[in-house]
Amino acid sequence: MTKTAFIAIVGCPNVGKSSILNRLLGQKIAIVSSKPQTTRTKIMGVLTQGETQLVFTDTPGYHKPHNKLGEKMNKAVGDSIGGVDACLFVTEAKGELKKGEAELLQRFKSLQLPVILAINKIDMLADKKELLQRIVQLSALYDFTAVVPVCATSGEHIDELVEEMEKLAEPSPHFFPDDTLTDQPERVLAAEMIREKILRLMDKEVPHGIAVSIEKMREREDADILDIEATIYCERESHKGMVIGKKGAMLKKISTYARQDLERFFDIKVNLQTWVKVKEDWRNREGLIHNFGLD
Repeated sequence: MTKTAFIAIVGCPNVGKSSILNRLLGQKIAIVSSKPQTTRTKIMGVLTQGETQLVFTDTPGYHKPHNKLGEKMNKAVGDSIGGVDACLFVTEAKGELKKGEAELLQRFKSLQLPVILAINKIDMLADKKELLQRIVQLSALYDFTAVVPVCATSGEHIDELVEEMEKLAEPSPHFFPDDTLTDQPERVLAAEMIREKILRLMDKEVPHGIAVSIEKMREREDADILDIEATIYCERESHKGMVIGKKGAMLKKISTYARQDLERFFDIKVNLQTWVKVKEDWRNREGLIHNFGLD
């Protein structure tokens, strides 16, 4: 008999939600960086093992919003929690309980959701006693279905995490073909790979004011080459210059690293062309947020 569970991956920014999703699927579908709020929209991933299908929703980090885009990101988290069978609550192995985490725990209680606690980044602990203290601290706040310490970077205990989530699956037809990996269109995946390189290569304010739009994506009929044309949008003219860099050096570096990732993912030679334009204060403009597919 086939079984299915819909599970939302939730937590505060930069705790490793997307890294865990990529590790669960064995394939990179969500971009990862050290910058908070890297993930902007809900990303669905599907893991089918035998008769059991787990459908994950990777959500943006729950945070205090500073613009309309931030408000939509938080709404995406709330919407995801309200429409799933269970949640995977991701937190770090060190540190105090964040305000956003306390708010999420209250939401779980109001919905009486089954929640598995994944304590990530256990490789960062010098003393394993800290892990026990963290488990005791969080378990006192919510009756978790299971608690699994993991390391998304190395994959440590990810198999145990999958086993715990499979226990939550109920008898049901599979909602997606067994070879489905994600619901993200190829253009969205390509845009996100480019944005990831900007997040990693640049710093502080500029990356969060960046959006990427794929204007063209077409495989040539006469050659095994995928042509991709992308526009990088900034909020300020000064940011445009920083993204382009001296004599185009930064833009060239972004494009080179992105092309390498795109070729690995699509398994084809890629001809990537990138341009940089300015759309002032786009994170507070409903129309532009919609055009970039972020609502």
